[in-house]
Amino acid sequence: MNKIFKIFLSLTITSSILFLYLFYQDQQFKNNPLSKEILIKLDKKNNTIRQTIKNKYNIDFNIPIIISNKLPNNLYGLASYQKGKIKIQLNKKRFQENENYMIEYVLPHEYAHALMFYFGKFDEKNGGHTPLWQKFCFDIGGIKCDRFVDHNDILIEKIGDIY
Repeated sequence: MNKIFKIFLSLTITSSILFLYLFYQDQQFKNNPLSKEILIKLDKKNNTIRQTIKNKYNIDFNIPIIISNKLPNNLYGLASYQKGKIKIQLNKKRFQENENYMIEYVLPHEYAHALMFYFGKFDEKNGGHTPLWQKFCFDIGGIKCDRFVDHNDILIEKIGDIY
């Protein structure tokens, strides 16, 4: 019985330490800005998309990219058009889940919406995910230009990071 108790106690202590470490990591991410490394990757992709838009559409498309903690968890990003101004918001919480997905998939997705706003193609059909939107998305380097997030893509990328 003594041996079982020691095993149980060591597992409990190890689990508690792991839980506290994960909680600490989560709080660090939540309470601090994105890392410099992530911001550099985001800026690089943003510049690539802007250059592609300039080359394909002859538009100097300089719109603000806002990293927000205020978006609901189910939104990865949001392009908005208010009072003649276009902006893109990206959900900071989702960067913790998979930063590459946010940069390579979500950013072009939202830029495609921004282009729709720019060209005055306000279409509520299919949540704004029309064939024209999809064309814009692919034209500017979108990898998968789908209406909704494919959680399998996120998991596959995470598994790929492990191996």
